[in-house]
Amino acid sequence: MEQQVRIYIIGAQCTGKTTLINALETHFSEPVNRDWDGNSSNPPNVIKEVARSVLREHSFIASDITNSRTRCLQLQELILKAQHSAELETNWSWYLSDRSGLDPVVYATIYVGPDEAMALMESQEFQELKERMRNSLVILCEAGVLWLTDDGVRLMPKDNEDWMRVHQTFCELLVLNDIRYNVISKDMTNLDDRVQLVTKLWKNFNVDTRKLSGYIEME
Repeated sequence: MEQQVRIYIIGAQCTGKTTLINALETHFSEPVNRDWDGNSSNPPNVIKEVARSVLREHSFIASDITNSRTRCLQLQELILKAQHSAELETNWSWYLSDRSGLDPVVYATIYVGPDEAMALMESQEFQELKERMRNSLVILCEAGVLWLTDDGVRLMPKDNEDWMRVHQTFCELLVLNDIRYNVISKDMTNLDDRVQLVTKLWKNFNVDTRKLSGYIEME
């Protein structure tokens, strides 16, 4: 049996990524739900959002992203390295990842500048992570959902326009890096529906990755 396809759940802040990751982890804990060719595989590793641990370990706060270009760049560099290390620890096996190596590039693009973001993309860590994403199922959660809340840790958008700018930057950088992706619409608010959509796409990707060529938006 070939290695199962990895799943990345990415997108702007407060779009339900971690909730979806947790639901997928529960879903794939059942052997029947990770069986797509007649042989159940091991459950996936789960890479939790590394940004939170970086913030704690290096004494950053969310407002550093918007208040200081220098601090923001330092933070994004650390997050990129932490994501790379987390994926290395899985030995590149099957995993679910809450965010990705693209996330720090997105925030560097918006809050630091295009030159600094390009430097991140040229790093060895990003190049390795990019190749993994190109051969994985990438799910982009659309901004604009109804459950936007401030947990005191994450960076909050100033308004809906700011929120959608992050989403659009994700779309642009995914295309720039030739990473195929699927969008979960903000209007799909039911968690079970989101899990069913992701697992359907995952099965199709496992059967034949060529079926997912191009950029597909799912309603």
